[in-house]
Amino acid sequence: MLRELKDTQIEALLKDQVIGRIGCHAAGITYIVPVNYVYDGINIYCHSAKGMKIDMMRENPQVCFEIDHIKDVTNWESVIAWGTFEEITDMTEKQSVLQKLTDRITPYMIDDSVTREHGFVDEESDIGTTVELIMYKIIISKKTGRFEDR
Repeated sequence: MLRELKDTQIEALLKDQVIGRIGCHAAGITYIVPVNYVYDGINIYCHSAKGMKIDMMRENPQVCFEIDHIKDVTNWESVIAWGTFEEITDMTEKQSVLQKLTDRITPYMIDDSVTREHGFVDEESDIGTTVELIMYKIIISKKTGRFEDR
């Protein structure tokens, strides 16, 4: 039976997961893409290189964010949040978000090459001089959650 998650369950699932999906829409195109994220109980924080997702969110900052935890087709939880994209430009805040993301994602990395592949740094000894690493947050305005447990 399909049921609603309580607010505490929504918060727990948002804090527990590390991969979500951002849905954005601009110029008549809808785009959904997986992202690494960290949730602080207020906002969702992410990073990206410049590309289609960033261009679209800059044009239309209204986004949708989805996460799920799936055991099987009849045992799952899902949260959808709506909010506003805001690019982080303050260097102190960018560094803080980068540290939070690194701390959150590092336990799930298979090897050190992931830091380069995800745009954190170009080389292990580099601080990211050629990859434009964009930090941003989703300021959440609404959340809902559903689950099925059979």
